[in-house]
Amino acid sequence: MSPRDTEVTDQVTDVCPVRDLLDRIGSKWTVQVIEALAGRTLRFTELERAVDGVSRRVLVRTLRALERDGLLRRTVHPTVPVTVEYALTPLAAGLGGPLTALADWARTHRADMVSARRAYDAAAARPALSGDPA
Repeated sequence: MSPRDTEVTDQVTDVCPVRDLLDRIGSKWTVQVIEALAGRTLRFTELERAVDGVSRRVLVRTLRALERDGLLRRTVHPTVPVTVEYALTPLAAGLGGPLTALADWARTHRADMVSARRAYDAAAARPALSGDPA
């Protein structure tokens, strides 16, 4: 690997806004949290119910990461017991549409992808022909 290749890799890792965003939204929990909060404010327990299958620990980590990135606003109300509400920031509001479209596409094409995987796996299980690069 040449020094030039290393420079390009470092640039992509350190300053690429697309990779930075994909690192954040690449988590299935992040997408579900943003989808759940689209256009509304939820308390922690409401959000926990809205994001099916997430553990409290993972939800807390996901919420903190989104808050750190400026995508989530956490509001603590001085009640007994303390009430904490979560809402998307204006920055995240623009992300909701594309993420919802992506989630809708995934739901619509899930069966097609499962079929394609089965066909690929079945073909991969057959003996390879000589000269096959894969």
